[in-house]
Amino acid sequence: MELLRVVYKQYRWPFITVILLSLLSAALGIGLIAFINRELIVTINSSLAVLPQFLGLLLLLMAVTLASQLALTLLGHHFVYRLRGEFIKRILDTQIARIEQIGNAQLLAGLTSDIRNITIAFVRLPELIQGIILTLGSAAYLAWLSPRMLLVTAIWVAITIIGGWLLVARVYRHMAKLRDIEDRLYHDYQTVIEGRKELALNRDRAQQIYDTVYQVDARDYRHHIVRADTFHLSAVNWSNIMMLGAIGVAFFMANSLGWADTAVAATYSLTLLFLRTPLLQAVGALPTLLTAQVAFNKLRAFRLADYRETFTVLPAVKNWQTLELREVVFHYGEKGFAVGPVNLTLKRGELVFLIGGNGSGKSTLAMLLTGLYQPVSGTLLVDDEAVDLAQMDEYRQLFSAVFTDVHLFDRLIGRGGEPADPARVQQWLERLKMQDKLKLEGNKVLNLQLSKGQSKRLALLLATAEQRDILLLDEWAADQDPHFRRIFYRELLPWLREMGKTVFAISHDDHYFIHADRLLEMRDGKLYELTGNEREKATLDAVERTDTGY
Repeated sequence: MELLRVVYKQYRWPFITVILLSLLSAALGIGLIAFINRELIVTINSSLAVLPQFLGLLLLLMAVTLASQLALTLLGHHFVYRLRGEFIKRILDTQIARIEQIGNAQLLAGLTSDIRNITIAFVRLPELIQGIILTLGSAAYLAWLSPRMLLVTAIWVAITIIGGWLLVARVYRHMAKLRDIEDRLYHDYQTVIEGRKELALNRDRAQQIYDTVYQVDARDYRHHIVRADTFHLSAVNWSNIMMLGAIGVAFFMANSLGWADTAVAATYSLTLLFLRTPLLQAVGALPTLLTAQVAFNKLRAFRLADYRETFTVLPAVKNWQTLELREVVFHYGEKGFAVGPVNLTLKRGELVFLIGGNGSGKSTLAMLLTGLYQPVSGTLLVDDEAVDLAQMDEYRQLFSAVFTDVHLFDRLIGRGGEPADPARVQQWLERLKMQDKLKLEGNKVLNLQLSKGQSKRLALLLATAEQRDILLLDEWAADQDPHFRRIFYRELLPWLREMGKTVFAISHDDHYFIHADRLLEMRDGKLYELTGNEREKATLDAVERTDTGY
């Protein structure tokens, strides 16, 4: 099983120690049965001195069993802590394009359902290990008492285990289907939560989503969880009844067939009763372990980056002068939308605007420029030196960005992850007209519940505080009011250029194209630079639309 294999690989010696404790617990349990057989069943007139020995063995068995279970549980929680951390780190190290292919819903399901199921499995793992070890140890003891009786009992128990396994296999199949349904349910939850405003306005759509989307997935989930629980309970009851039947078979073999005396039959029965609880617990633990296997398979299917324990220590950024995309091509899937070949040279200190219609490839070009998407072909160069895949983290140090789907962090950091310069932060707060809007405690932002325009301003503050050389702004001004839009183009951008920043701004604000050093346009995945009459026409079109009322 994957769970045991991974644990053994990562925690070999602690795991071996736990197994040894489990073996000792099993040996003490069997020893206690042997003591009962010798001192309390076979010996007719036992002395009172036996009682302290019996109680001592009981206490020792309880202490060792508890120690072995606690050790394995503690090991399990350490393992789950490490597993969750590795999963998060692998997400952080995985290429953005792959993360977007997987989708938020599946990743959230992995971080919650899959990790939780693995945690639950570890809690039940001691029961499985105890059950297996006790069964093997007890079998050895019973073989010593009566090999012929053991043979029949072993066949009986084998039938019990096979029947239980066939039932549990059905549980596994339903658990695998449940995990896929969980992905759909997480997507449904996202739809309800993120589309709450639209669904509140349109109750017909809300009903349609509830009746034909959520309810369908929820009913599928209910069906498979009921079936899984039914087969699980059937397996437990099958094992319970069959173990009780084994006691009757033991007395039949001893008394009716004459294979052993009553004392041996009583010891057999006592051993089987002793085994009944751990065996039932082991069968009960199997569904959770099978669910953990499903979770492991799901996490593996994400195909995230390999785990690296540390973050790469990056060298200081060089004093670059030009950044170039040469014959760069990117496409979504084999037959998806294609961008390129793109040829673009960006010079230090430039203010460049990129325009284009919806779906023309502007945002894709931005992802390529910042190194967040890896091109299918072509080369990224800094000062005529090619940037290979191993250097992408170093290359991305050049950029800060504010994307259209902005995410706000609550920490203002500067170079190297240190707290941002308070004087610089205060200066930007005043320029962004946010000094009375944001509540700061050191470098921590205490209030992130802002309007969309204010959120974009905070995102710009976060980006500039990082003190990176190049600032990419993806339709940043689209959510600003006309007054602050003018401030952005006429004051903030020139100020950034005076600070030595290179700004690459995606924009639809035709009136302000004049402020750009260069004007680029994306058309159907191709990049063009507008100069001369083409550039003047791009601005004149905006003026004409305004004059004619369009």
